[in-house]
Amino acid sequence: MSPTAPLPDAAPTNWVDRYAPAGLRPWLKLGRFDRPVGIWLLMLPGWQGIALAGAMQHHLPNPLLFFLFFLGSALMRTAGCAYNDIVDRDIDAKVARTAGRPVASGQISVKQAWALVIGASLVSLLILLMLPPLCWLLGGLSLALVAAYPFMKRITWWPQAWLGLTFNWGALMGFAAASYNPLLSDYYFSIGGPIQRTLDIGAGTNFGQVAPAALLLYAAGVVWTLGYDTIYAIQDIEDDALAGVKSSARRLGEAAPKAVAVFYAVAIVLAGAAGFTAGLGLLFYAGLAFYAAQLGAQALRVRTGDGPRALAIFQSNTWAGLILAVAIAAGASI
Repeated sequence: MSPTAPLPDAAPTNWVDRYAPAGLRPWLKLGRFDRPVGIWLLMLPGWQGIALAGAMQHHLPNPLLFFLFFLGSALMRTAGCAYNDIVDRDIDAKVARTAGRPVASGQISVKQAWALVIGASLVSLLILLMLPPLCWLLGGLSLALVAAYPFMKRITWWPQAWLGLTFNWGALMGFAAASYNPLLSDYYFSIGGPIQRTLDIGAGTNFGQVAPAALLLYAAGVVWTLGYDTIYAIQDIEDDALAGVKSSARRLGEAAPKAVAVFYAVAIVLAGAAGFTAGLGLLFYAGLAFYAAQLGAQALRVRTGDGPRALAIFQSNTWAGLILAVAIAAGASI
């Protein structure tokens, strides 16, 4: 596939194919910048964790923290996608949707892709070092999840669950970062109320912390991802079968739409439990109702034989994740 041709799961009018110089397009496509929904889905759990910590402490976190998580998510997704394409290059070449990816199609060499992985990871490390020490620990632990993910489709029918564990790790990191950051002064804009912290981990607040509500939020995100990535995998059921690749969509078959509804129902309950444990106010539950409605509408529209519809439904999860983040922030008892 030509570097000037949009990939099958990218919008025909995406900015990379329309505006980026031809020589830069394969690199941007390797980082999935022509399909930015993944950046949002990686970033939003972090924003949710930041909002949760702020709501529990009756403070608005510094907007710089949201920007750092956006930038870190974009860089880590770039590194993760390049790594994934290195590992999966032979499988990608056998699947219609992925055959035109830069590494699988030979537009970028394996060595060049590794250079991008290393470069993006090093810049991400600089951002990580601006966060409290607990985030350093959590960031290090996340590397095991990232490294193992491309191999999950070879050994389990549920690689989508592993993606959930990986993509939602930011909820824990965001909460830990928003609990305290020793390198960014005036880290909170006070809007009244006492600061309440629960389940301190480590010695002193400059280490960061994680609360039970953050763990529930993380669990909600894992099941949410299991649902939306099952929808995404519907696109590749036939090609995955030919390539010998496993997925939840293949395992569930015609039952996939009903299973997605169950996954989403569990995600809603766990998100509600996170808000309840955090002591969030009524505005959170109003927002949670919108979140539930968005996920419910997705589940009703899923069809196992309709790949284009599955892609559109999958992409709508950026709104679902943003709705939940706003609901959490609105639930602060001021």
